[in-house]
Amino acid sequence: MPSPAPGNEPQHTADSAHAPSGRQPTMTLAARITLVVLLVAELMDILDQSVVLTALPVIQSSTGAGPAATQWLTAAYSLMVAVGLITGGRLGDIHGRRKILLIGTVVFTAASLLCGLATGAGVLIGARVLQGAGVALMIPQVLATLHVTFDGENRSKAFGLYGAVLSLANVLGPVLGGLLTEADLLGLSWRPIFLINVPVGLAVIILGRMFIPESTVQKADRLDLTGMLLSALAVVLIVFPLTEGQAHHWPLWCFALLATGLIVLGVLLRHQQRKQDDAPLVTLSVFRGRQFSGGLSAQLVLGLLCGLFFMTWTLYLQHGLGMSPFHAAVAFVLLAIGELAGATTAAKSAGRFGRRMPQAGVLIALASMAAYGLQASSRQADLSLLAMTAPVVLIGFGLGMVGGPLADMSLAKVPHENAGSASGLFNTAMHLGIALGTALTALVFFAATNGSPDEALNRDAFTSVLRWVGIALAAMWALTFFLPRQANSQAG
Repeated sequence: MPSPAPGNEPQHTADSAHAPSGRQPTMTLAARITLVVLLVAELMDILDQSVVLTALPVIQSSTGAGPAATQWLTAAYSLMVAVGLITGGRLGDIHGRRKILLIGTVVFTAASLLCGLATGAGVLIGARVLQGAGVALMIPQVLATLHVTFDGENRSKAFGLYGAVLSLANVLGPVLGGLLTEADLLGLSWRPIFLINVPVGLAVIILGRMFIPESTVQKADRLDLTGMLLSALAVVLIVFPLTEGQAHHWPLWCFALLATGLIVLGVLLRHQQRKQDDAPLVTLSVFRGRQFSGGLSAQLVLGLLCGLFFMTWTLYLQHGLGMSPFHAAVAFVLLAIGELAGATTAAKSAGRFGRRMPQAGVLIALASMAAYGLQASSRQADLSLLAMTAPVVLIGFGLGMVGGPLADMSLAKVPHENAGSASGLFNTAMHLGIALGTALTALVFFAATNGSPDEALNRDAFTSVLRWVGIALAAMWALTFFLPRQANSQAG
């Protein structure tokens, strides 16, 4: 890999993950431990977004939380993560990615302990906000450290495993939350879903301090505080109404906040244009590369797809087909098995197929989604878990082939000194996409069911959702053509 620009070299990296030219060496034990620690940190981050969902009824009865407070147990976490990702990424560039990752893990672990000890809804919501702040510091450092530490085939394998972890965490979160709550370990009810993070977080802190190589720029810029405030304000004004609009039947203030958010976004862009030679929050030159811009757009669409599909699928399985929560969880496990197989296939390819890997994955998911739609519309209430196994596993397989290679190729040509900032933007795109997808459920699902548990209404509404998911997959396939033909064309 060519050297980074003078003055912007990482302080040190995992030597075992690099090769000066030619054949790629096998990762050393230290490099493997580095990779495992980073992936475990990512796993904790993503799991905690969804692990709480299946425990919400028990938490509500235990803490006496009302409907609004219950909703904020998830919204407060997601909103705080989205607000802090861009700033968190830039802090890693400036102060050191390992340092910010470990600080974020300390905050997240302490907040998880506070969640597990909380007796009231107010304290629990506050602890969830603190968890989100820790995650906003952690997540950008994972992708950025993978980007600057691994090279060639080792890089593609690392990103492939990252995609596998991302896929599994998104699907298994609700399953794990349900199992831990149902198990009622030591009579703690729902609390283990948070307390389990404490020993895992401590392990990440200890092993991360020992094995993760520090990387930053030698001439670190100061943080653009004005840009930080503008970016946080823009994200809040956009994500908050998208999250809350459905619950309040889309009042005028939701659209006013959205419009204001777009205006603030324009002000932020103008501010960043003026700051490009004076320590900007976001280096706009990263958008000149079509693979980052295209990959960022594809990531946004992928988030939209997830926000739209997973919520409505859960309701379809239980309300439309009359499945128990356990059988619905089994359906999610089937999807997870497919995603793991797809991500493993992408990791083993080591980037040899370039953009053809995620393109093939999107097409497999699209074809399987179409088959599932035909099955759902023709079999109606008679559709069993066994009958849907093949299309569900194949949907997961296709999606599993996308996540890792998309991140790998989107960030491949980003200069190392901007890795944290680009990673923050990339993760923010996913969160904005999920918010958009969640908002879209009000138009294509809840508008048809009106919250009714009627099975026929839920089945028809889900069939309509699948058409929108198909459109999103087609758009994502088109955007993958902005990715490079070869995966291992990296930053100089």
